[in-house]
Amino acid sequence: MANYRTPGVYIEEVSTLPPSVAEVATAVPAFIGYTEIGPAATDDPVVERVATMLEFESAFGGPSAAEFSITQAVDDNGNPSADPGVSLVAPKTAFSLYYAIAHYFRNGGGPCYVVSVGDYSAKPGADRMGIKGGLAALEREDEPTLIVLTDAACVLSAADYYSVCGSALAQCRKLGDRFTILDVARQDGKTDVSVFRNSSELSINLMYGAAYHPYVQTSMAYAYDEAGVKIKRVAAAGSAFVAPTGETLATIKNSDTVLYNKVRSMLDAQRVVLPPSAAMAGIYARVDRERGVWKAPANVGMLAVLGPVAKITDEDQDLLNVDQTAGKSINAIRAFTGKGTLVWGGRTLAGNDNEWRFVSVRRLFITIEESTRKASAFAVFEPNDQSTWLKVKAMIESYLYGLWEQGALAGSKPEAAYYVHVGLGTTMTPQDVLEGRMIVEIGIAAVRPAEFIVLRFSHKLQTA
Repeated sequence: MANYRTPGVYIEEVSTLPPSVAEVATAVPAFIGYTEIGPAATDDPVVERVATMLEFESAFGGPSAAEFSITQAVDDNGNPSADPGVSLVAPKTAFSLYYAIAHYFRNGGGPCYVVSVGDYSAKPGADRMGIKGGLAALEREDEPTLIVLTDAACVLSAADYYSVCGSALAQCRKLGDRFTILDVARQDGKTDVSVFRNSSELSINLMYGAAYHPYVQTSMAYAYDEAGVKIKRVAAAGSAFVAPTGETLATIKNSDTVLYNKVRSMLDAQRVVLPPSAAMAGIYARVDRERGVWKAPANVGMLAVLGPVAKITDEDQDLLNVDQTAGKSINAIRAFTGKGTLVWGGRTLAGNDNEWRFVSVRRLFITIEESTRKASAFAVFEPNDQSTWLKVKAMIESYLYGLWEQGALAGSKPEAAYYVHVGLGTTMTPQDVLEGRMIVEIGIAAVRPAEFIVLRFSHKLQTA
């Protein structure tokens, strides 16, 4: 009580409400990669929070221009043959972070972090340590809850990419407040699931990540520079025609408008192919916002997507979803008639682990652990006695009761859904109290997704 000395009227406000748990954000992804405006090779990564695509473009610039190669069949005089046969080589784009961020927002994503480790002058495939430097910078940030490595999957070799994935999983285990969304690397247009599962870098901390396969064709068009679109004219074998060198779409704009317009139409029809991790980050955010972190991010439509690049059948998914040897479950992205492209899997990489098999269970525990940890900070240096224990217990029980009411915890009664124990002789010994430790034990019955729904039918005999 204050020591009053001057006569007068004084007001004292007495706090009667107990402390409460403020739930942390559940889906704040951090994207690591290269941007148009980025740090020099010798500088530290740039970490910035953005909430819209406009903010990203203002801070980091636009997309990396894709490289196209056009081939046109001509006659001996260099004129288009009867069947021009204009063909286009698949585009090459070294960096995909811009498209990944755009795809994330189109799938319902909100605020996110961007970790730029360099600009487009960097040499693709040669800087695994640059991405790992971005991971190290991300470790100092508290808010991110998801790690997305879309650009690394496109820039690095499969071996280097999986090495980065292993480092990301290790960071998630160390901090305990984040989860990694992985892709099965696609090299030269092919995806090798066996390489992913046999990677020694992906052998521990599997409950802190989930992998998705295959890549998806988005509805976004590639950005390109007309001066970077190469034109090659090819005559029939044995022709004396000598093809001009150095032709690009920019140089033929005024000299060959027919070919120019045809090529432009072909280029505009090309759609960006991306690893699914960026869209999945958006889906995580959308599901968390609409349903809750305890809802599995599966059986959900993927937006701004024309379809997966490969068709996965039930037999294919049998081998992806359950792997008896490596235990690394891979969630399938599948196209269903009349339903569009759906996420058809909700497992972590620890697919053979009954405790941490599902993404929703792992992320629910991360959310509860981080929320209660931050909310309990008020008790640090408070008297380690019954009064403080009761405050902490009531605060956590109130938070868990709210989750149970929302359907996050299983059980017909609160007592069946969770428990909170704290006290001398219960969770602590006299020695613990002497050493300043207050130990709280929390048990949670998390709801689990109905992954396999079995409908059993049988004949009913006629009774009348």
